[in-house]
Amino acid sequence: MTTALLSSTYFGPVQWYQKLCRYDRVLIEHCDAYQKQTYRNRCLIATTQGVQALTVPVVHSRDAQQDREVIKISDHGNWRHLHWQALQTAYGDSPFFEYYEDDLRPFFTERWELLYDFNEAIRLKMCELLDIHPVVSHTTQYHPSPAPNDFRDAIRPKHPLPDAHFEPRPYYQVYQQKHGFLPNLSILDLLFNLGPESIYYL
Repeated sequence: MTTALLSSTYFGPVQWYQKLCRYDRVLIEHCDAYQKQTYRNRCLIATTQGVQALTVPVVHSRDAQQDREVIKISDHGNWRHLHWQALQTAYGDSPFFEYYEDDLRPFFTERWELLYDFNEAIRLKMCELLDIHPVVSHTTQYHPSPAPNDFRDAIRPKHPLPDAHFEPRPYYQVYQQKHGFLPNLSILDLLFNLGPESIYYL
């Protein structure tokens, strides 16, 4: 049985969801220290201007009982409205945005306190929409790097490490004629463009 070790993500990239689809078991890191500029609180989408990062603002605190860093979601900057507006603008003309928008809108209207819980709720919904059924558990202590099948540093927006098991294959994208194919964007890009066929890409 093969296990992939992943970081938590906010509408993670296609590569991240491929691991959920292809490994027998997935372990999501819950005990690492927060790092800036990762997929934990950002996703990348395709817009008419090119790739745009959507970032969830966070605040740091400490759980003294568990001696663990706690990352809470901030309400700063009206980000929920701005993210949903950006998705509507970017994907409103995509083949499947209207098909999925009612499933996804609550993530931009309701409130979660903890980033990890928010990301888990997103993962569960995305797995439902993609029709994938990964066996997922969560770390109870930090796993030092490198661990077997450790993708925590391989899957990141800037300077990702090589991943011999992932090669982005082109699929239809709304702005492909303008920008060419943009690889490994948020899973939302795949879902809005391919819809129920997304599972075959993964």
